[in-house]
Amino acid sequence: MENNTRRSFFGKIAAMTAIATGAPKLFAEQQAPAAQPTPSTPRRGGNHVHDGIYYFSGTGANDGYPKEDHVTVTDPFEKHVTRTMDALKKSVERAGSNMDSILHLQVFLCLPLADGVPMPVGKARFDAHKAQYDALNKIYGTYFSPGKAPSRACMALEWIPGDSLIEIVGSALVVNPPAGE
Repeated sequence: MENNTRRSFFGKIAAMTAIATGAPKLFAEQQAPAAQPTPSTPRRGGNHVHDGIYYFSGTGANDGYPKEDHVTVTDPFEKHVTRTMDALKKSVERAGSNMDSILHLQVFLCLPLADGVPMPVGKARFDAHKAQYDALNKIYGTYFSPGKAPSRACMALEWIPGDSLIEIVGSALVVNPPAGE
C-alpha cells in the first residue's frame, strides 16, 4: 500500500510540473505564419533556377513534342534516349546553361511494359538492362565535349510515367542567364 501512495504522490508531482512548465506554451499567442518564399528561398518541384544553379526534373522522351509525335514504350530504346537528350539540351539552354555546364544527372531506365511484349526474367532481365545501359552510353557521350560529361547515376526502374523508357533529373550551372532573370 505504501508503494502505491508513493507512486501516486510522485505521479501527481510529475503531472503538476508538466502543467506548470507547459502552461505558458499552451496559453501563449499563436506564432505568425511563416514568411512567404523570397527569391533566395529554394522552390520545391518543377524546373527552376536557385543561386545560379538550374534544377530540372522529369525530362523524358516526349518532353517538348506534340501528342501526335509521342513515342511509345514499343519504340526503339535509342529513339527514347536521343529524344530525351535533345529535350534536356533545349531545357538547359533555355535556362541559360549548356550541356557542358551540367553538374550532375540521375538517369532512370525501364524496360517496356506493354501487352504482347514479354518481360524478361533472371539473367535475361539483367542482359536487357545492360543492353539499354550500353545503348545509353553510346548516345549520351555525343552530347558533351570531350572530358565534360557530368557525374551521373544510372538506375533501372520498373516503370516511368509518360510512355518514356528513360527519364533524367539533374542540375546545371547557369552560365548565361536569360534576359529578365
